[in-house]
Amino acid sequence: MRQRVALARTFCLDANLLLMDEPFGALDAQTKLQLEDLLLELWQGSDRTIVFITHDLSEAIALGDRVVVMAARPGRIIADVKIDLPRPRKIGQLQKDQAFHDYHAKIWSTLEDGFATS
Repeated sequence: MRQRVALARTFCLDANLLLMDEPFGALDAQTKLQLEDLLLELWQGSDRTIVFITHDLSEAIALGDRVVVMAARPGRIIADVKIDLPRPRKIGQLQKDQAFHDYHAKIWSTLEDGFATS
């Protein structure tokens, strides 16, 4: 409940840009999915930009319009992938979408290449 209130409160701020640094990282899987859907619903009703930092590739693809992949050390951008999945999105439905899995495979391959060269 606290997380839902905190998320709603964030959208009450008069800010055009929101920075969210792993906001769902410490949550159980079910709560995380519910809050991801809530975030999408709140965001779609606004004209805000959200910079969402996550280590969860599926979360990045499901929530984002772009996924920017960074190398570990030194920190540099190794890929910038435009995510062209239809909106509005429901997290549970995306898991059944072949395009979602194609993005996942493409970005995961980029990550593996980054591991090999770092």
